[in-house]
Amino acid sequence: MTVENKWRELDRKLVAILRGIDPGDVSEVVTQLLETGFRAIEIPLNSPDPFRSIESAVKAAEKHSPRACLIGAGTVLSVDDVKAVRSSGGNLIVSPNTNEAVIEATIENTMVSLPGVFTATEAHMALAKGASGLKFFPASILGPKGIAAIKVILPADAGICAVGGIEPSDFPAYFASGVNGFGLGSCLYAPGKPLGDIIECARSAITVYDQHSR
Repeated sequence: MTVENKWRELDRKLVAILRGIDPGDVSEVVTQLLETGFRAIEIPLNSPDPFRSIESAVKAAEKHSPRACLIGAGTVLSVDDVKAVRSSGGNLIVSPNTNEAVIEATIENTMVSLPGVFTATEAHMALAKGASGLKFFPASILGPKGIAAIKVILPADAGICAVGGIEPSDFPAYFASGVNGFGLGSCLYAPGKPLGDIIECARSAITVYDQHSR
């Protein structure tokens, strides 16, 4: 399967962003998210011991799901970080910005690349470098109308994710604007958040996604 297909063939393009997670909590949280139907897990590199957490998440995914999962890092800002994620077993690189060197290194290492974009210029630049999809960030500032306006001048098959200030209740409006993926951060996970609340939000996200993605 090609790098591009690893992202495109996900049934649900939902990325769980586990910013600040402690390595000791990773296995249980990731397993529960996989149980609900998530297949993409992002551990931002400004979390405690992120590479250890990525390794734990990869092991949890391998144990739980026979289907391919995307496990990797967010807030990736350098080529060295891309290589470190790959060495930890990760296959997903998410950035808050459009860094051409990071995108190129990600693709060279056969990993999925979701760079952050905010403008048409950044979106075209990221796609030209081989990005697997586009992370419109912060989506809450652009809103569905802003993303829809930019999508008009993008390739019809460009994968578009809305990330930043997004909750499951926002999905319908973004789907209507042409978005087909979402990254869920603080509404889904925060350090110390009860596991039951995480599961409840995850289930809500799956339900709303499935209702409005077709």
